[in-house]
Amino acid sequence: MPTDSPSSGLPSPGRRAVLGAAAAATVLAGLPGTASAAPAEGRQPVRKRPRALPGGGDLGPNVVVFDPSTPNIQGRLDEIFRQQESAQFGTGRYQLLFKPGTYHGLNAQIGFYTSISGLGLSPDDTTINGDITVDAGWFNGNATQNFWRSAENLAVVPVNGTNRWAVSQAAPFRRMHVRGNLNLAPTGYGWSSGGYIADSRIDGQVQPYSQQQWYTRDSAIGGWLNGVWNMVFSGVEGAPAQGFPNPPYTTLTTTPVSREKPFLYLSGNEYRVFLPEKRTNARGVTWGSGTPRGTSLPLTRFYVAKPGVSAATLNQALAEGLHLLLTPGIYHLDRPIRVDRAGTVVLGLGYATLIPDNGVTALRVADVDGVRLAGFLIDAGPVNSPTLLEIGPAGASRDHSANPTTVQDVFIRIGGAGPGKATTSMVVNSRHAIVDHTWVWRADHGDGVGWETNRADYGVVVNGHDVLATGLFVEHFNKYDVQWFGERGRTIFFQNEKAYDAPNQAAIQNGSIKGYAAYRVGDNVTSHEGWGLGSYCYYNVDPTIVQHHGFAAPNRPGVRFHDLLVVSLGGNGQYERVINDTGAPTSGTSTVPSTIVSYP
Repeated sequence: MPTDSPSSGLPSPGRRAVLGAAAAATVLAGLPGTASAAPAEGRQPVRKRPRALPGGGDLGPNVVVFDPSTPNIQGRLDEIFRQQESAQFGTGRYQLLFKPGTYHGLNAQIGFYTSISGLGLSPDDTTINGDITVDAGWFNGNATQNFWRSAENLAVVPVNGTNRWAVSQAAPFRRMHVRGNLNLAPTGYGWSSGGYIADSRIDGQVQPYSQQQWYTRDSAIGGWLNGVWNMVFSGVEGAPAQGFPNPPYTTLTTTPVSREKPFLYLSGNEYRVFLPEKRTNARGVTWGSGTPRGTSLPLTRFYVAKPGVSAATLNQALAEGLHLLLTPGIYHLDRPIRVDRAGTVVLGLGYATLIPDNGVTALRVADVDGVRLAGFLIDAGPVNSPTLLEIGPAGASRDHSANPTTVQDVFIRIGGAGPGKATTSMVVNSRHAIVDHTWVWRADHGDGVGWETNRADYGVVVNGHDVLATGLFVEHFNKYDVQWFGERGRTIFFQNEKAYDAPNQAAIQNGSIKGYAAYRVGDNVTSHEGWGLGSYCYYNVDPTIVQHHGFAAPNRPGVRFHDLLVVSLGGNGQYERVINDTGAPTSGTSTVPSTIVSYP
């Protein structure tokens, strides 16, 4: 398929369309070069230490800040949307920030790589009387490629009573207050495929319509209209009752552990970053009554990075005790970013994108407490990286239960914007880590896409014990999409598609097993649990391919699954079983899921 960019026109509605159809400059201080004083006779040159990097500073040209008195807000919003509406693999990155206050008559249409956020401590501090809209006019009413955009920390009073947020993967809706209904489908109720809501209050009804799968966490809703295949709720006041598979609702009363994403806000005229505290057995929003619980850091504690800064400078800032705020843009890395200090925050704005060059790993976290990674995209480079993101070193074993590392709205892409390769995308070695909403995607369309062109064997590998994943989207890997070797792992919501482009049955043969499971629990694991997991196949190159199962796990009492499904999209490939050797095969061309309510 052609690259989707502002100049390339509409992409042809390929594989994702079928999926839907099946369902119905002050801080840019680099490391100075080593300088030498003129040596006196008989003395060695004196090397100067790199000067300390400054904290704080301006947020750069692609962070656009509005207040209620800003002239022609709508015009600026429309200008950015025209640029980003169809720029699926473009280079533009934007963060829209609204200062506390009330805004009237706005329709903020949100395109690719655009984040819109309020700057209050509570969503209700910043109210838009209008709409924050995602639709799919750019793609003929098909929302299955509405990726990489977000809304956060705002109250919205929709003009007609219903706000439209028609998205698929990597498009979080966090810490929002919709004073009305929320429609998750595009105009005309065309195709849409997946999404995520957290820490939000929807006063009216959430209306998924064509959404095939969705995860909602720690929120409050006035009602939920329908479900297609896989609607999962944890800690949601007003959630529908458990009903899987008919209706397809998986409902947990609480979320075992959660800690909301860090966010930028204004205290007077000072920018700060709020760090919400950890909750156990969480339910409902964090901001419903008074100031949210947590701590905050002034922007002066952050190195405010701009595109073009080197990895050496980012590491110098971290070594000097600064946190990182990645402003919108693309960052090429010739070495890994190393997060070695407990409590470090790496926060991206406007889908700041890290590209590792020459096969390096983009970011590595030490075995320390309380690191928070949030709000950025890692895009694989053309030289194969063994890994792209490492949470803890191999063999990490420290107890982080009191202050875990969190990975939130951190997305990984291999191919699509150009050739990219990585053997394993994300490795989680640290104990008690929380992976809260990620989309790890080997591209199935765009530029640099092919079975070997964007080769990526493994999506997510979890070696650490006591890891929790809430909202895990992993798709299209050449072999296993998820492998889980740590003990006491838990996943609430998993969405997967197997690689579309396998050339033939032999290409996916896994020893004596037909195909690699989407989600595999290691043979030696004694305790694991998952709720609301789905895997889909659409083998469009060779529709005769057979996948034995979507899920593989040791058959023992401590390894438990609830509400599993597999589905063949239009009969392009088939599953023989759901998990291990259990479950009915998929049903020909009818695109009816095969389900398991409880395993074993």
